[in-house]
Amino acid sequence: MSLAEPAALPVAASAPPHLHILKRLSTRFQTSLPAYLLLLPSLVFLALFTYGAIGRVFVDALYQRATPKAPLRFVGLDNISAVLADPAFTGAVINNLVYAVGTAIPSIGLALLFALALARTNAVTSALRAALFLPVLIPMVAASALFLFIFLPNVGLLDYYIGRLLPALPNWLGDSDIALYAIMVITIWKNAGYYMLFFLAGLQSVPEDVMEAAHLDGAGPFQRFRHITLPELKPTFLFVTVIAILNAVTQVDHVFVMTKGGPSNATNLVLFYIYQQAVEHYDIGKASAATLLTLAALMGLTALSFRTMANREGGA
Repeated sequence: MSLAEPAALPVAASAPPHLHILKRLSTRFQTSLPAYLLLLPSLVFLALFTYGAIGRVFVDALYQRATPKAPLRFVGLDNISAVLADPAFTGAVINNLVYAVGTAIPSIGLALLFALALARTNAVTSALRAALFLPVLIPMVAASALFLFIFLPNVGLLDYYIGRLLPALPNWLGDSDIALYAIMVITIWKNAGYYMLFFLAGLQSVPEDVMEAAHLDGAGPFQRFRHITLPELKPTFLFVTVIAILNAVTQVDHVFVMTKGGPSNATNLVLFYIYQQAVEHYDIGKASAATLLTLAALMGLTALSFRTMANREGGA
């Protein structure tokens, strides 16, 4: 018996591998339990109002009802096919692309100029930053009402000041050729100051010693901006571009207030098209299908941008 006991000790001491795994998981769960409890309320609301809503949209896209009181009928992918074949949806997508490009480029350009001009912190630049950021604090509905007064034909502020310069005053919101460009102005005005904050933060990462060395080597301001500042701001440019495109798709309050998609669907954006299908035509299936298509496009764009940022960081 005494000879067998030493041989039995290692067997008893070595527990099965799955017990070690369970013990580690239990220890990790106990350590993280307070954090999970603190996050639980937010996770519940996130599940109910975000992921639950996405799931409901996905289910609604597969069904259709002829009237509000008719029973649901499974149609599969017919709603998506109907949306893709709808000329109004195609026009809304084209309008949104033009709107996204026409608002993102000027907003980002102005934001970069503002950031470069106000990079140094003092009393004057702080006041100017606050003034440029002020439009961000104004709700889009209130800003739309303000610009609606500015664009009123013949009596608006814009026509009052340029009336003596032009032989014929355009109807800024009533002409289908210029209405979309008119509502771009309010988006540029509101978002430029917001994007400026990101560029101000990005400029803080530009190494001062490299800038000073380039200055001592005879590099001019434009050369330093082109070869040092711009490369350092590439991640900021990518992030702000994604935010600008997301804003171009999700901001539609000004369309409700100023044009309601007109004239002749000239300002009908994708989100307003979804509203029309859901509320005006009560076609929940088509509205959900258009929402899924829009969500898929935005997720693809976001994933592509994050992958580009990761590849850049990996290459660096």
